[in-house]
Amino acid sequence: MTLFRGTFLDTPENPFTGGALRVATDAALLVEDGLITARGSYADLRDAHPAERVVDLTGGLVLPGFVDTHVHFPQIRAVGGMGMPLLEWLDRYALPEEARMADDTYASGVADEFVRGLAAAGTTSALVFGAHFASAVDILFTAASRVGLRITSGLVVSDRIIRADLLTTPERAYTESLALAARWHGVGRNRYAVTPRFSLSCTDDLLATCHTILEEIPGALFTSHLNENEAEIATVTELFGGSDYVSTYDKHRLVDHRSVLAHNVHPTDVELKLLGDSGATVAHCPTSNAALGSGLFPLTRHLEHGVRVALGSDVGAGTGFSLLKEGLQAYFCQQLMGDRGVALNSAHLLHLATTAGATALGLDDVGELSVGKRFDAQLLRPADGSPLAIGLEHAEDAEDALARAFTLGTPADVRAVWIDGQLVNDVEVG
Repeated sequence: MTLFRGTFLDTPENPFTGGALRVATDAALLVEDGLITARGSYADLRDAHPAERVVDLTGGLVLPGFVDTHVHFPQIRAVGGMGMPLLEWLDRYALPEEARMADDTYASGVADEFVRGLAAAGTTSALVFGAHFASAVDILFTAASRVGLRITSGLVVSDRIIRADLLTTPERAYTESLALAARWHGVGRNRYAVTPRFSLSCTDDLLATCHTILEEIPGALFTSHLNENEAEIATVTELFGGSDYVSTYDKHRLVDHRSVLAHNVHPTDVELKLLGDSGATVAHCPTSNAALGSGLFPLTRHLEHGVRVALGSDVGAGTGFSLLKEGLQAYFCQQLMGDRGVALNSAHLLHLATTAGATALGLDDVGELSVGKRFDAQLLRPADGSPLAIGLEHAEDAEDALARAFTLGTPADVRAVWIDGQLVNDVEVG
């Protein structure tokens, strides 16, 4: 057993429905075999467990590990493409990188960069868009297993419109997906996600096959893209005989509590009602939406329809792995919307980056620092004299300190990360 001592911040109660930031100062968590078994003041827990090892995390903030609900493994080397909307960006930056995943040596290098980048940013769990090549998805799961990340991913499938070397058939998608799931789903911390790229690149036959695959893998998730760009939406409507975007998935029974759909910047009220009624989650990816000029995310309308929302980094259209940055950009987005936006505070941002994501991914034992949860956590402890260190020194209270962390924090301020109580980066703490 180990006692972790520090200042712990989390959101076990949803701030969008009346919950507040939970703050425990000079507190301790007792962790046994990766599970939090006691929580209280450091003095009380130390008296109760005088012989246990103490890990001193004072001088910083301890947060739950971040949960990224939308990020692309093959696109880490495509970050930074500027001046293009979605479809042009895909053709010029993202899809050429996706095609390079056919080379296992290249894919291995990208996978190592990818999993290290997630962990360094404080992300302990992620729903990952895999690759169009089964061997590259194998490589991703292998790399994630070495680091210990909680990864849900799968084979990306398309059978029209995008470049020919990325296309598959319904039959091959079925065979390769089930083979990958047999090797990785439920093995260690890995799980499988059925992953059509988007309706734009998938026929009804392929989407029907995706439903078959989903039903044959108990506990699998479903993920894809939704209503990201107006030109994309118009093409989807044309391809599917006037259908709205959500219905292209729903007609194949792909929209339910297992579904995480990225973006949804331009939904109709009918689509929002369907998403809310089904229990699906929208992965809000604010830096990507800004970088591609896709639009401002209508969070108010999602909340009004009861649609679950969490954060995604969307690397490589997004601007990095840090959900601190995504939270800040989500705040900016709502500010820019004026009366149509949601007045977000730091508790909302932490919820979107942790508990909301854990709920979306069906990870009931992570996302907060409560007794009975796994100790997936990160320590933010900035270097002396850094902007964040100065900000924390002058914060009025814990909520203000967290706001400064979202405003000023970067992966350089993440000093240590734990999954199941095990340190997963190279930083040693006291």
